[in-house]
Amino acid sequence: MIYCNMLDIRDFFKRSTGFRKPYLIAEAGVNHEGSMELAKRLINEAKEGGADAIKFQTYKADTIASKNSPAYWDLSKEPTTSQHELFSKYDKFWKAEYEQLAQLCRDVGIEFMSTPFDIASAKFLNELMPVIKISSSDLNNLPFIDYLTSFGKPIILSTGASYMWEIQRSVELILSKDLEFSLLHCILNYPTMDYNANLGFITQLRSAYPDIVIGYSDHTLPNDMKVLEVATLLGSEIIEKHFTHDKSLAGNDHYHAMDKEDLKRFNEIVIRLEEMIGDSTKEPLSSETQSRLQARRSVVAARNITKGQIIEERDLTCKRPGSGISVSEFYSLIGKKAVQNISEDTVVHYIMLD
Repeated sequence: MIYCNMLDIRDFFKRSTGFRKPYLIAEAGVNHEGSMELAKRLINEAKEGGADAIKFQTYKADTIASKNSPAYWDLSKEPTTSQHELFSKYDKFWKAEYEQLAQLCRDVGIEFMSTPFDIASAKFLNELMPVIKISSSDLNNLPFIDYLTSFGKPIILSTGASYMWEIQRSVELILSKDLEFSLLHCILNYPTMDYNANLGFITQLRSAYPDIVIGYSDHTLPNDMKVLEVATLLGSEIIEKHFTHDKSLAGNDHYHAMDKEDLKRFNEIVIRLEEMIGDSTKEPLSSETQSRLQARRSVVAARNITKGQIIEERDLTCKRPGSGISVSEFYSLIGKKAVQNISEDTVVHYIMLD
């Protein structure tokens, strides 16, 4: 089954007043491992699974890390101990490759994105994307953020491994450019254990920035997708999660990524959530019509009432069903005159009274 999601990310920079399906970004990163065929497969499988966008990462090892940059990931999953050495394996795609991938995304109907990690990549990626995604690792890179805001496009900023004051400093820079933006809660740990997901911070971000769309960038193991479900329930309107064609592959970002079956499962979860949450407007549902009529109480004669009798409080009681005069009108009936005999336990109607 191919999910037909045609959501526009630019529509997601206005905070929703109720529940809405989150915009789902499949973070392919460099899980293509330098193969265009694999990259194209990832695009097609992300679309098939129901992602709204697929996002890659664009960098050159020499500009992102020095040769003595130590690893910050789980070495039992990815044994490469040098950032520069790892990034050198996956930095072969550049402008021509991403132009091809962006065209394929347009052809299949999924949004293309890629996180730039330097000015050179940002320049050509700007022509291919509707928004700019900034990595948690660059949250404090104010000169780079300042440059990226010069494109005048909405910003999605991940907030992993940061203090609130650092987030605020970057927010103020983006606000000074009068740009729309979104903040994604993130834990910059590969993989993130469920007990470290700290999803409560989503509510703090929503409280601190009530007019800003808040989302979640996830590095937990996919498992039953419960972490993404909870993040959605806490108000994440953009969800980003690493994506692969094969979760059993060793190394890089495969081991904590979702695949197309996980994507389908999460979409099914969201559909159920949407059904359960429903509308934030409080009014009786059509399914409650019978219950509203039969389970509520009406005014009922507590004893026999004779024609011409003036109604006293002791003449009336309140019982089901709710098909007569509402109990909310009980006291307004006191002092009225009966225009007919009313037997004990009869539901009272206005036609019986003057």
